[in-house]
Amino acid sequence: MGDYDNREREEVYSKKVRAGKRTYFFDVKATRSNDYYITITESKKRLEDGVFIKHKIFLYKEDFEKFAEGLTDTVDYIKANQEVVEKKYEFNPDGAPVKSDDDFSFDI
Repeated sequence: MGDYDNREREEVYSKKVRAGKRTYFFDVKATRSNDYYITITESKKRLEDGVFIKHKIFLYKEDFEKFAEGLTDTVDYIKANQEVVEKKYEFNPDGAPVKSDDDFSFDI
């Protein structure tokens, strides 16, 4: 079995979140022993040459609780100390974001 087949088999679930100029991918993958883990990828198009820059972290199931607790605490701190307003975006058929005038609060 080739590397392509192994990569294809290990992907279990994927969620794509477009947020303005950035796209986030939340992917659930499986190890050879069928243990699930999450990869979180931020993808942003570089303006000067159109190349997509990606940053990725791997989150393993034994760290889920601590990670979620840390993320929640951090978001709660920001919400308590500054107004958080997320821009709502619509997307053209070509995938380019179109900024909307509607704002809404960010909730986790």
